Order: sequence, then C-alpha cells, then structure tokens
Amino acid sequence: MSLKSIGSLTPATIAAQAGGLLDAGTGGVVPPIHPATTFVRDEDYIPAVDGNVYSRSHAPNGRMAEGVLAQLEGAAEAMVFPSGMAAVAAVFRTLPAGASVLVQSQIYWGTTAWIRGFCARRDITLVEVEAADTDAFAAACATHKPALAWIETPSNPWLRIVDIAACADAVHGAGGLLIADMTTSTPVLTRALSFGADVVMHSATKGLNGHSDVLAGALAVKDSGSAIWAAIRADRDMAGAVLGPFEAWLLLRGMRTLPLRVERMSENAQKLAEYLSDHPSVETVLYPGLPSHTGHALACTQMTGGFGPLLSFVVKGGAPAALGAVGRLKLFHRATSLGGVESLVEHRHTIEPHTGIPEGLLRLSVGIEGAGDLINDLGQALGQ
Repeated sequence: MSLKSIGSLTPATIAAQAGGLLDAGTGGVVPPIHPATTFVRDEDYIPAVDGNVYSRSHAPNGRMAEGVLAQLEGAAEAMVFPSGMAAVAAVFRTLPAGASVLVQSQIYWGTTAWIRGFCARRDITLVEVEAADTDAFAAACATHKPALAWIETPSNPWLRIVDIAACADAVHGAGGLLIADMTTSTPVLTRALSFGADVVMHSATKGLNGHSDVLAGALAVKDSGSAIWAAIRADRDMAGAVLGPFEAWLLLRGMRTLPLRVERMSENAQKLAEYLSDHPSVETVLYPGLPSHTGHALACTQMTGGFGPLLSFVVKGGAPAALGAVGRLKLFHRATSLGGVESLVEHRHTIEPHTGIPEGLLRLSVGIEGAGDLINDLGQALGQ
C-alpha cells in the first residue's frame, strides 16, 4: 500500500516513512543505493525497467529524494541538483538574453554575486529591490515587467520576512514568475507554493539534509507542465547538473527526520532569541519569532510550527567585541552554513566585508542541542 492510498498525511509521517519507499528486492525498510550509471534493455531494446536509461537523466536515488520533497512541498514535481547554486543557475539559465529580472536585495550573498555576474554576461537587466517592502516590490514589477522575480524568506542573514502571496500577485500581474528561496524555512514551516510561488528553491545542503555531510540543491514546482520546468529539466539532463546516488541517498535519509529537527531547532532558536533580546551586551536581535521583529505578524501567517533555526544579533562594541565573544564560545562551531543538527556561529562581516553587514553582527544556526546549554555558552561568551 502506498502512502498516497491512505489519504492526507502530515509532513512528519511522509518524511519518516520516506514517502513509502522500501527496498522491494530484499524487503528492507530502508531504500537501497543504486550506483549504476546505465541500465539494460530487453531483446526488443525496450528499457527493462521503465524510466531507467542513463543516470544523468534517470537516476533512481535522485527520483526517490525528489518524490519525497514533492510530497513535503505539495508540489507537482521536484528536481535535485549537486548544490544549491546549481539549482539557482538552472533557473536563471532559462532566461533569454535581454530579459529583465527582479531580485530581492540583501539576501544570501552567494546568490546575489552569481546572479549579478550572470546577468552582466547575458545582457539581462537586473533590478534589486527590498522585497520585504511590498509596495516597492509591486512598483518594481509594474515598471520593469520582469520575466521572473527572486525572493528569500526569512532572508539570510537579515531575517526579513517577505509577503509571498503579495509578491506572487505583483509579478504575475506583470507577466512573470515568482521563485522563492525557502532554504531557511524548509517546507515544514512554509509551503511557498501554496502562497502563490511558481518554483521553490532549496540549498538542500542546509535544513533538508541537516547533517552537514551532503552538498545538494533542489527545486520544486507548482505546474510540472510549465515552460520553465521543461527548460530546467532539459538543461539539467543535458548539461549534467545531477546529484550522485550516494548524495541523493544521504539527502533522503536526512529528510526522514526533517520535521523533528526543524521543530527542535525552532524551539531552541526562539529561546536563544528571547535570551539575547534581554542581554546587556546585545544591541539588537533579528529573529521573526520575536514580537518586536517588524515581520513578526506576517511570519505568523506564513510560518507554521516555529520560525526556523537562523537568527542574527548585533553585539555592542562592533567587530572587536563580536569576535571576542565568538572566540570564547565552546559549543557553537565557528563555521559557515546553517540548518545542521550542530549549532554554528559566523561573524558575517568577515565573510561579506563590503555588503553593509554590521561589524558586530553574529549569525547563529541553532541546532538540536539542549537550549539551556546553548544559552549558558552564549552567556559566558558575552559576559553574563
């Protein structure tokens, strides 16, 4: 019996059961790894197993991960890639030279830097706008008529909240498509397709996998018959931006605990944000779970079950004070990423020195450790 045959299920059940996948050959409750790159045909040269031809276009483990992600997103289909940036590139390579695109300002720097370079090379008009300002976003759509608009919510590292439905209405009214980077939120907290996004992107390296041991990306689409989806699939299959079988298997394994991890990380992040908001050494805390956050009310309508693992805060005293605190942390690893089971800390200004990041800003990716232990570590580092 398939999971789909027993009606609507919660994300926790879909994930834990791996979308109903088993090892049919052995009866094992864990799906197998298929490292084969090519697949046999019968005497009439028909593929022995329907859909299995060559792993660049027909990789069994990739399809397993895609099927589970599509169920979690409420998507028609999903595709996996060898990195989040490969997924970003796959979307933008569908654009013709001379097109216009609208991109949210002050999002993940790697995305912004790549898009700027790509648009310059392809003679594509790039307009950057603060998408958390719905009026500014709508005005930019009306003026520039973008072929697609790119948003990220909550944004990294500013934790700004974007009204997905309002942005979808604005760009659709201008004849374009809305692409939403939901890496920080994951489908457990927000299903952006249900708010009007046409395509959702994930750096699956982060929350979807959750164990800091897989480099992967993913896209999920509302309409699998759309022109952009056909172009993305053709580009991926022909250019070879495919995820290997071992990485796809690890990604699927990671997704099996996704709802549980996100719940715990969100609970921990909320507690840390509340603690830091009252700390005398902290200037400001950026976390949508705090009522003081400008996007809190909107986040409450778009995010279900928590506000995610990512938070940023500004230490009084600038870079010397922030770096001093980072150096004293014992449990938070000084590393760049987010969404893993282990807590990480990053002095973002060191990574992005020319992007307007405050010198005292620290970005935390909160893991699944005991919240009290993490609070104590922050306390001794900041000076209680």
